[in-house]
Amino acid sequence: MTPHAETAGVSGISIALPLALLAVLSAALAIEAGFVNIGRRNGAFAAPEVVAIAPHEFQYRDATEYFRNGLAVDAPKRTAHVRMPLTIMRYQTSLSEYDSCVADGVCPEPEGRSPISGEDMPVTGVSYEDALRYANWLSQKTGEHWQLPTDFELAYAAADRFPDDALGIDADSKNPALRWLADYEREARRTASSDPAPQPKGSFGVSQTGLVDFGGNIWEWTSTCNKRIDLEKEAVIDEPDPADCGIMIAAGRHRAPMSTFVRNPKGGGCSVGSPPDNLGFRLVRRPNFVESIEDFTRRAVADMIGSANFRGVQRDDDEG
Repeated sequence: MTPHAETAGVSGISIALPLALLAVLSAALAIEAGFVNIGRRNGAFAAPEVVAIAPHEFQYRDATEYFRNGLAVDAPKRTAHVRMPLTIMRYQTSLSEYDSCVADGVCPEPEGRSPISGEDMPVTGVSYEDALRYANWLSQKTGEHWQLPTDFELAYAAADRFPDDALGIDADSKNPALRWLADYEREARRTASSDPAPQPKGSFGVSQTGLVDFGGNIWEWTSTCNKRIDLEKEAVIDEPDPADCGIMIAAGRHRAPMSTFVRNPKGGGCSVGSPPDNLGFRLVRRPNFVESIEDFTRRAVADMIGSANFRGVQRDDDEG
């Protein structure tokens, strides 16, 4: 690298580091003055084990029902570029973890409690509202911000384990029988579950990102509201306010739009297709204010160093 390149790199770092220090110092002063409340962790309470999903690119289809000319069509696939890491529970919420919330009088008893209990068993028989109660309770216990993931975030975290629900029928096909037949075959495969009974954690493998048991026989609640889009009219047919949405997406071997009050999916409440075997959940942990500032400054410094090095290489090429 030439002296010009070295100067560019040093200049970028010299600008970025003071900005990083200023951002962190400002955050510390805001917390000390009481302007920002990041919560106080209960040191005696063990938070769930998490995995940090590194930023990566992946293929994603929206959790949306698309229609054209009155016929259902596959949601378009797009390439998503994610720059921020995601902190998510490595395992689904366990029965013993959920029971602590029940013992505090915050969460209701799960429906159809498994005869097998213990730390290794995931909780099932819980509704969307139950999962929200647990997330709020856990946030208070840990002083951290926990909530249900969106469908997009769960797809981002599950990576190779997340299903592609596409039927693979040409969207321009005028023959509805092709889609009906493909849909029938898909639903037949979905209903052929070998063992719907909940299993101890670790029974269904690990994704390439480190997420355990996704895509087994427990579908996981998300905070994504089910909606329908008419591609012909380029308009949303049905998109309720998320605060009032009564149908949320549960994701597992396939996506299942579920009524928010349902605990036992086999008893009804699945608005489309085959119901899940079981309903459970895992949560994401949102960064607090200081963590957000620290991540911002880390990325800012890395970007500036990368930019400075790139400019240095360009200058070398020009001078060469």
